[in-house]
Amino acid sequence: MTLDQLITFLWVSRLGGVRRAAQEMNISQPAVSGRIAALEQSLGLQLFERAQRGVTLTKKGVLLRDYVEKIVDLVEGIKADVVPPEAEDSLLRIGVAETIVQLWLPNFLSALYEAYPRIRVEIVVDVSVNLRQQLMERSLDLALMMGPISDHTVDNVDLPPVALTWFRPANRPEPDLRSTPVVSYNRNSRPYRDLRRQLIDRYGHSTQMFPTSSIHAGLEMVASGIGVGLFPHQFADQLVRQGRILPFDPGWKLDDLRFTASFLGDPRNELCARAADIAVASASNYLSE
Repeated sequence: MTLDQLITFLWVSRLGGVRRAAQEMNISQPAVSGRIAALEQSLGLQLFERAQRGVTLTKKGVLLRDYVEKIVDLVEGIKADVVPPEAEDSLLRIGVAETIVQLWLPNFLSALYEAYPRIRVEIVVDVSVNLRQQLMERSLDLALMMGPISDHTVDNVDLPPVALTWFRPANRPEPDLRSTPVVSYNRNSRPYRDLRRQLIDRYGHSTQMFPTSSIHAGLEMVASGIGVGLFPHQFADQLVRQGRILPFDPGWKLDDLRFTASFLGDPRNELCARAADIAVASASNYLSE
């Protein structure tokens, strides 16, 4: 048996089929099937029960999976402790929420490349609900998003929270939130849902909400007099200095935004784990400035 055969066996057992394992490993389905057949032949036993909808482990397959998981953990430990970071040349697929993109993503990428100069990075920017789905489907390796993800296969590393501030047009009087439109995060985001619930609970259904997928566009809407908005103050500093918007206090606001660096911990990927630690340090340094 070979390590490639064992790792392929683990992916097929976890994903429940040859096709999905082939997609995850970026190899052909015949290659996956060939490795599994060679492994079964070398062991002299059947590892999977085949069915139309996929495969399930036999009793011997379940026993082998326990051993292979230990082997994969040892391999990841070797990568972490023995292989120098400058020799790591893996592809790291990172999903990022827009708030992080506009705040400290450049700092994170700079620190990541300093630690791992040979890695290749692909960035996907999307709302957190979509990033969660892509991570669970294994089309992402690491998600910097509003979290955490409540799934036993996912490791969540807490990132520094981001505080929110109310802003209004500078040339308008103090607004009444019962009648003033509120510009908000994307409709599919947690801040939008939380803000909508607060507005309904406090003022009834009369308040209008204008969701936007761009925080900068939302602040420009506030500056143009369309309404008020609740956003991280870091995005608004320039507009405040220009005298176009002002912070105000209606007596309440949402809790700080909680972000996590989330990655699949089963099987564990040490590069993702270390990248998550770099994200924490980068965010902490940026937000403390």
